[in-house]
Amino acid sequence: MRRLFFLLIMCCTLPAWADSHDQLYKVAGWPEQRAHFTDALKAAQQRYQNSLPPAVFQALVNNSDQRFAPQAMDQRAETRLRQTLADPNPALAFFQSPLGRKVVAAELLATRRDQLAKNAQGLPHMQVSDTRALIIGHLSRALPAREAGAEVSLAIAGVAADSLSQMIPGLLGSDQAQGMLDGQRQRLMGQIGTELDNTLLYVYRDLSDPELEEFANFAESPEGQAYYKAALAAVRASLAVGQSTSSLNPPKPGT
Repeated sequence: MRRLFFLLIMCCTLPAWADSHDQLYKVAGWPEQRAHFTDALKAAQQRYQNSLPPAVFQALVNNSDQRFAPQAMDQRAETRLRQTLADPNPALAFFQSPLGRKVVAAELLATRRDQLAKNAQGLPHMQVSDTRALIIGHLSRALPAREAGAEVSLAIAGVAADSLSQMIPGLLGSDQAQGMLDGQRQRLMGQIGTELDNTLLYVYRDLSDPELEEFANFAESPEGQAYYKAALAAVRASLAVGQSTSSLNPPKPGT
């Protein structure tokens, strides 16, 4: 399932703004992908249930519900996105186009719960022409898929570690914990990278070669890079990997 988590980079929770950001949020499929992320989170919680003591599992559920509460994710992501995406209109124009809508539809299908379950043991190997393989190579380099996939996986796994550390304070020192986090991030990025081209070929299999090339051209353009850079930054802020759940509590009035 990790192979498709990176698609959530465009799709974690963002605020509903009454401007071009609001339109971009909707046409790029973020509301639907928010629901898909919640489904993936619930599935991960159930997997942990079979391997954790009841008290630790309940702490995990409480912490993940707090960490990934839509309003809290919105607040963290809104600030970061507005800092990094000064002009949403180029991305909005792309995602409002027929091709952009087709791209979004492909991404939404790939991250649906039934599709993740169907492909849990791996994706079929895609046999394509040299031309299509070349185009997908450009797309895989333009999308921050490795980085985002690692962040999503670390965020879900980090909830369990956070729950355990709450029950056993001082279990890991901050330097040791950060070192483990960085090591896991690099390992996950490497795993995602080995199958990234085939994953993209599968996800965007219904796009024709000209459509795929147009998508890659947008992703490689300065405007596309600005959007995906902002999307990745917003996802990182929203997921808050490496921060304890308690540190994400909003400050109380008067403090």
